[in-house]
Amino acid sequence: MAAPHPTRTYPHGVPSWIDLETHDVDEALAFYGRLFGWRFTEKLPPGAPGRYAVASLDGTDATAVAAVATPAPGFDGEAAWHTYLAVDDVDAAAARVVELGGVVSSPPETVGPPGQPAGRMARIVDAQGAPSRLWQAGTRLGAQVANAPGTWNFSSLLTPDVDRALQFYGPLLGWVRSDDLGAGMARVPGYGDHLARTIDPGIHERQEQAPPGFADVVAGVLPAEGPARWSVAFAVADRDGSATEAESAGATVSATEDGTWSREATVRDPFGAELLLAQFAPPAEAPTES
Repeated sequence: MAAPHPTRTYPHGVPSWIDLETHDVDEALAFYGRLFGWRFTEKLPPGAPGRYAVASLDGTDATAVAAVATPAPGFDGEAAWHTYLAVDDVDAAAARVVELGGVVSSPPETVGPPGQPAGRMARIVDAQGAPSRLWQAGTRLGAQVANAPGTWNFSSLLTPDVDRALQFYGPLLGWVRSDDLGAGMARVPGYGDHLARTIDPGIHERQEQAPPGFADVVAGVLPAEGPARWSVAFAVADRDGSATEAESAGATVSATEDGTWSREATVRDPFGAELLLAQFAPPAEAPTES
């Protein structure tokens, strides 16, 4: 019998879940099932308005990784991947969004079956126009597998003004920026300790050569031209192979980049949603003298 997967939980301020909203749900299930090997479970009863299909690695919530859903009623924009931000109290957090200059585009609501709600959610737009969701977990704790090939790797906020972005997310989510961690890394102090207590007891020992606070990193905040927006990256074992597979299934690869630690491809899926494919590729060790 396979060992049970440890339960992942997400403290306040940590991105916890992602979903794709598209009018072409069936086609999206086929595309992402092919690209990542996902299996899907419909979470809304037959006859319900809309659909919400949770993707997993083995067809169970224990390996849930993301979801594909129909958009909210009245939405006529492009398909997009959305990042959910864990909060302890969605009502209090939504009120704080307004105080910080953002917009609550749909008020907090309980979602999921009566008696066993998946959680409470609010759709928000930050002070620079980037949409996301606040999530107070019920039975849907968040992604249960991450960073493995075919799963969510990281979400980054792309913004024309990093300082202004942190003036919003710092008070709202407790994010702080540490310059010695490198550009674009936001952290929630204590998150590494949370991981050590729960699903990753060896994280501090494994990262003992990393800068202090590296285990607390939860998201990227990166300077970028254009409107503020969230970017969602998925881990893959082979960037080029996955990009080719995406193209053969109808996606468009708009860019590739080889970084110090990863090889990435920017992809627009057949429905118009952008995503990153990220292959972990650390620098080769220097040869040792014989």
